[in-house]
Amino acid sequence: MEFKFLTHDNHDAYFNLASEEYLLKQTDGYYYYLWINDPAVIVGVNQNTLQEVNLAFTENNNVKVVRRLTGGGAVYHDGGNLCYTVIAPYDENENNYKKFTAPVIEYLNELGVNAEFSGRNDITIDGQKISGNAQTVFGKRIMHHGTILFSSDMEVLSHALNPSKLKVESKGIKSVRARVTNVSEHLKEKITIEEFKAGLKEKFTKIAAEYSFTDKDLESINALVKNKYSTYEWNIGHSPKAKNKFEYKFPFGIFTLNFDIEKGKIFNAKIFGDFFAFGSVDEFNNKLNGVLFKREEVEKAFSGIEKVIKDASAKEIADKMFNE
Repeated sequence: MEFKFLTHDNHDAYFNLASEEYLLKQTDGYYYYLWINDPAVIVGVNQNTLQEVNLAFTENNNVKVVRRLTGGGAVYHDGGNLCYTVIAPYDENENNYKKFTAPVIEYLNELGVNAEFSGRNDITIDGQKISGNAQTVFGKRIMHHGTILFSSDMEVLSHALNPSKLKVESKGIKSVRARVTNVSEHLKEKITIEEFKAGLKEKFTKIAAEYSFTDKDLESINALVKNKYSTYEWNIGHSPKAKNKFEYKFPFGIFTLNFDIEKGKIFNAKIFGDFFAFGSVDEFNNKLNGVLFKREEVEKAFSGIEKVIKDASAKEIADKMFNE
């Protein structure tokens, strides 16, 4: 059984998530793969993005939001986070989490870091999480991937994974927040993430031959980026149907909006409140139905609301809904 080792300098989250799916579903090889994303929030396949991510923060700070193929909770990636992927034959009789995290733990131990496998799928240092891992099976092959927090910006992480004040009832899988730390804080001798990556690469290339994406590979990966991983429908609209409630006390009064979201669009919108109105708000209930749950689209749907609700502002309502 021959493994190939892959790495590159493309830090686009759309590309890197698409490349995993390509390797798993459109090739028959076995791989070790190291990659780093520019700032991005990666949500689990069964999660409700609206519930897990502060979309206003991510949009305003150029943080991409991307849905992955595997389950589990939302995680933050940036240039201080090294990601690794293993695609291998699937053996249902093995503890695949322990098996595929073992080389990473061994490498960390060699650097003098007291890392160990913890719980169901984590790597921890003195009880603090530095790596979350997830898996999916396709045919007779398994894809395992994990994060390694090396020198991530914890402040941005905390903001990006702090969703808006919307109250959401959903069947989506919720993230479990854990105490996290960076590997760099536990190293006796300081190294850069590139040096850390090079050391892990050396470990993998002892058992795998180096491989680079071909033009044919890149063509297929970029097609997945265009048609799936960069789309609103996959990253946001794929969220399970949810019942939502937005409520805020504005200067013009308490404003409550109940609504469902299905495939990223608003349905069954209903406005309530103790505000003073010049007429029925049903016009805006109707205008919201079928609108993508995006800040600019919601503000557009509320356009003219000041003519019905005294002192109301479409921009102000949209800002608060999206935590701005």
